[in-house]
Amino acid sequence: MFPKKAAPVACAVAFLVSPWLTGIAYSQTLTMRAALARALAASPRLTAAERDVGIATGQRIQAGALLNPEVSYEQDDSFGTGKYRGTKSAETTLQISQAFEWFGKREARVAAGAAGVETAAIQRQAVQLEVLSETAITFLNVLGAQRRIQILDEQVAAIDRLTPLLQRRVEAGASSPAETGRAEVASALVKADRERLRSTLASARRELAILIGDAAPRFAAVSGRLDATGRPPSFQAVVAAIDANPQLVRWTAVYAQRNAELLLARLKPYPDVRISAGWRHFNETNDDAVRLTLSVPIPLFDQNQGNVLSAQESLAKTRAEREANRNTLIVVAGRAYDSLQGSLRELAILREAAIPKAEQAARAISDGYGQGRFTLLEVLDAEASLTQARLREQEALQNFHVAVATIEGLVGNPFSLARESSR
Repeated sequence: MFPKKAAPVACAVAFLVSPWLTGIAYSQTLTMRAALARALAASPRLTAAERDVGIATGQRIQAGALLNPEVSYEQDDSFGTGKYRGTKSAETTLQISQAFEWFGKREARVAAGAAGVETAAIQRQAVQLEVLSETAITFLNVLGAQRRIQILDEQVAAIDRLTPLLQRRVEAGASSPAETGRAEVASALVKADRERLRSTLASARRELAILIGDAAPRFAAVSGRLDATGRPPSFQAVVAAIDANPQLVRWTAVYAQRNAELLLARLKPYPDVRISAGWRHFNETNDDAVRLTLSVPIPLFDQNQGNVLSAQESLAKTRAEREANRNTLIVVAGRAYDSLQGSLRELAILREAAIPKAEQAARAISDGYGQGRFTLLEVLDAEASLTQARLREQEALQNFHVAVATIEGLVGNPFSLARESSR
């Protein structure tokens, strides 16, 4: 079952497949744990998400700032005609004004800014999960390709081991010289398949290198195990845990932010009060006086109705956006879960029947070939069947662990599997 309390996000996917992907860390061998740690340190997407948090923090600080006061200087009754010629009859006023927001406008802005910071912080967690999951999946692709190439190497070696025996049979007249060519063709075809896999491995290695911050692969190989599996929890438990995904959690903060923006839009028509105080000097009489001003705008023509409607629709849209986001995550989780279950069923067939019988047949036919009871074609066919069964097993194992990594990246926590002993 899923843990009730989410583990720290940085550790959540760090153990995506750690129960199975364990190995000794060599100087040129990359482990899953090291790849995940380096991906977190090197990801530009995560850096951008962190900057978004900083941007939102700055906006929140700005939202709480008070309005600046204003200083003004006025001069009346000057530079005219007659008695108002020059500045003899001038009236000069030095005044300071301050606008005061009422009805909680500043508090609403601060609330919207705080919700924006929370949204950005949660989104950063979502990006972190995505980076970890993507890195884990790419690591598994490299590991799976390595293992499949190893299986093809073993098949080439098995065919090459037949060469001395085949040569002796030809010399003894027990086999046709054409069989030598047939063995060479079989070996060449396997090598061609191996070269195709090496291209796949090269692409996966390059992708992994970029994810961990290198322009090109600097590791000789990756280390880990794929041969252990387990039974997952029910899909209902997976769906229930998806609600803890940061991609969905952030909609709570988004809703709070948009609700604060709606409140701010509704408060905007309420007038602010501007209070001014100044000192007026009358040049003609050399007298002074205090000037006080109180001004309030009249919301007669603009009551911000358009922005209120827009904020209302944005708030209502939040629920639909969250539901659409949740449906997308469930679809992705469902595909991964079905792949996981299908891989388990495929592995059961391969391990219980196909691989043991293929191994038994390959041994029997190989031994019988040396005694002249089987043809080379039968030997090659038995080796090919065994190789294909082993390749299918590795593909199913890789698909299983990729599905595990995908689901754990969605739920934000490793989920427990009822372990089965590995072969």
